[in-house]
Amino acid sequence: MQKSTLAELAVGARATIEQVTGERRLAVRLMELGLVPSTLVRLERKAPLGDPIELSIRGYDLSIRREEAEKIFVSRVDAASEEAP
Repeated sequence: MQKSTLAELAVGARATIEQVTGERRLAVRLMELGLVPSTLVRLERKAPLGDPIELSIRGYDLSIRREEAEKIFVSRVDAASEEAP
């Protein structure tokens, strides 16, 4: 597993959320949206200029800004060890 930010993932990549950082207000808001540690997330698509990005998480799609995604640290999930959603 490789650690990186959510913004660094390629389209179609899956990862497990490790940590949500940033200002407390922003971190709480992101966690209220379901972006909490140990959650599996998939990057579905990026806008042409990279902002916003669309995620698939907990059975729904969520769009967040690239700036917000840079505050979320993840561990990439290898295709071989990946569980079916």
